Amino acid sequence: MPSPICLFEIAATVRAKRERRKDARPAELVAAALELFVEKGFAATRAEEVAKRAGVSKGTLFLYFASKEDLFKAVVRENISGRYPEWNARFEAYQGNTADLVRLFMRQWWADVGNSSISGISKLMMSEASNFPELAAFYQQEVIEPGSALIRRILQRGVDSGEFGPIDMKYGVYTILAPMLFLATWKHSFGTCCDANNRLVPEEYLSVQVETILHGLCRRPPSLPPTQETITS
Repeated sequence: MPSPICLFEIAATVRAKRERRKDARPAELVAAALELFVEKGFAATRAEEVAKRAGVSKGTLFLYFASKEDLFKAVVRENISGRYPEWNARFEAYQGNTADLVRLFMRQWWADVGNSSISGISKLMMSEASNFPELAAFYQQEVIEPGSALIRRILQRGVDSGEFGPIDMKYGVYTILAPMLFLATWKHSFGTCCDANNRLVPEEYLSVQVETILHGLCRRPPSLPPTQETITS
């Protein structure tokens, strides 16, 4: 028969494991919700499905999140809006030219967001925003506005340094946003079913997009040789 000291140690270990499990539950619920929101959409995802995937009861889910809407907000904050301080700090610390900063920004977006499940939330919001205006307003405030502000700061950096020409910032941000949003939407729609010949390679796609943004489509006229008058004047 185990000694009282041994039984006490076993009980303490079990309690510690339970406490660790309890602390991990919000993150587990958020991860399960993200998977289901991307797979099924917001409207079609039921709270009991999230709880089951996370391995808890529906009642346990509501101990941590008052509603499915609150759970959705936690998903967005954990995976996107909560990372803006980090992304803004990278912008502040960057020392290179702005063209390379734009290239880095798009590559980093793919590494941090596009190449993960959270990119499916962009497609979800575009398809369901009109049915959930309160969530649309939340997403606008938490994701779109700070993201647009960061892009605007990058573009303004280029204008201020003389690297970029004047830009209408209201619409200029969409030259950067549009290809990223397309890639995120494609990944979670046609990208799941198209054949190999029509499949995008994200890194190659983004490279073409950013170079087109930076250099434009129009061919520049060749520089004219200096005239004799210019040489002698």
